[in-house]
Amino acid sequence: MAEITSELMYELMKRMHADITDLKIGQRELKPEMNAMRGTMVSMHQDIHNIYMTLERHGQRLDRIENRLELRELAEAQARFEPHP
Repeated sequence: MAEITSELMYELMKRMHADITDLKIGQRELKPEMNAMRGTMVSMHQDIHNIYMTLERHGQRLDRIENRLELRELAEAQARFEPHP
C-alpha cells in the first residue's frame, strides 16, 4: 500500500480544488440558461392562458348565437299556428 505523505495529500487537495472550481463555473453557466428557460415557460403559460380565455369568449358568443337561433326557430314555428289577418 502506498504511503500517505503530505505531498500526496497536497496534490489530492489541489485536484479536488480544481474539480470544485470547474463545478462552480459550470453552475454559473447554468444559472442564466435556467432563468431563460423559466422565462420561456412563463410566457408559454401566459400564451396558453390567453388561448383558453379566447376560446371561452368564443364559446360564450356561440352559446348566445345558438340561443338566439332557437328563439327565432320557436317564434317561426309558433307563427305557423297563429291565425293571420
